[in-house]
Amino acid sequence: MEAALSLPVLAGLIGIALLFDFLNGLHDAANSIATIVSTRVLRPQYAVVWAAFFNFIAFLFFGLHVAQTLGTGIVEASLIDARVIFGALAGAIAWNVLTWVLGIPSSSSHALVGGLVGAGLAKAGWQAVVWGGLGKTAAAIVLSPLLGFALALLLVLVVSWLCVRATPFAVDRRFRLLQFVSASLYSLGHGGNDAQKTMGIIAVLLFSQGHLGPEFHVPLWVVLACQAAMAAGTLLGGWRIVHTMGSRITRLTPMQGFCAETGGALTLFGATWLGVPVSTTHTITGAIVGVGAARRTSAVRWGVASDIVVAWVLTLPAAALIGAGAYALAGLVA
Repeated sequence: MEAALSLPVLAGLIGIALLFDFLNGLHDAANSIATIVSTRVLRPQYAVVWAAFFNFIAFLFFGLHVAQTLGTGIVEASLIDARVIFGALAGAIAWNVLTWVLGIPSSSSHALVGGLVGAGLAKAGWQAVVWGGLGKTAAAIVLSPLLGFALALLLVLVVSWLCVRATPFAVDRRFRLLQFVSASLYSLGHGGNDAQKTMGIIAVLLFSQGHLGPEFHVPLWVVLACQAAMAAGTLLGGWRIVHTMGSRITRLTPMQGFCAETGGALTLFGATWLGVPVSTTHTITGAIVGVGAARRTSAVRWGVASDIVVAWVLTLPAAALIGAGAYALAGLVA
């Protein structure tokens, strides 16, 4: 049995987890607001407030299935200790900051999963990994952007058919209003899936220290703290990535923005209810590519999209390597 952490060390680790959650909101603000900003429906300073509000209240609409998966379904909960948590957070934060500086919309979610797996492997080898949960998460790397792509593409086709007799001005005006709805739904999906990942990390840390009793659960104060940290990060926005998501992949109209956000939101809702920790970045990128491809394939800047895909592929192993290194470093200074 490992020695219990002192309260200052425990509080420090929880603070690092909330810092990751804040950076997640900062890094992924673009997911919620890129389309509504690029279509000029809302100014950036108003869009981030809109997204932050719906990010915060997301816990009222979803269960905590994703938090359960992150807490117990990626690495064996009995093997998780303070060093593993530190390694996981260090791997995720380092990769998030690097990709944010470079303006690359990588996945905060998969960076956290990668960091957790890397630290778990460094501690106990392959037996540390819960392969069912990791396999489900890895499959979502491919499936979530494909589903976002397909739903957004289908929505564009349906909406185009329904609006075939309307004037372009009328369509534009109607979907400028509807984008408020779709952006709200996407922000709910983002807050519901992404904030739960940090909840799971904090909860399993508390569980490993005996603060949650015999059964794993997520206390209400952890839920509120994580939602608030993510909302605060969203308020500051991630303007480098907004530019990539909102205009460099393809140019969007309000109708296309509505379809991209709605397709992405439906994907996130389904994943959250199933307890699958998907990437909101992957999902909205797939949806944006879908609406661009519906217009014509040349409307999508495939070079930019391919660069993003490369970042996706690198995220899990890069964060895992950093997480394993941070785990080893924590052992030297402990």
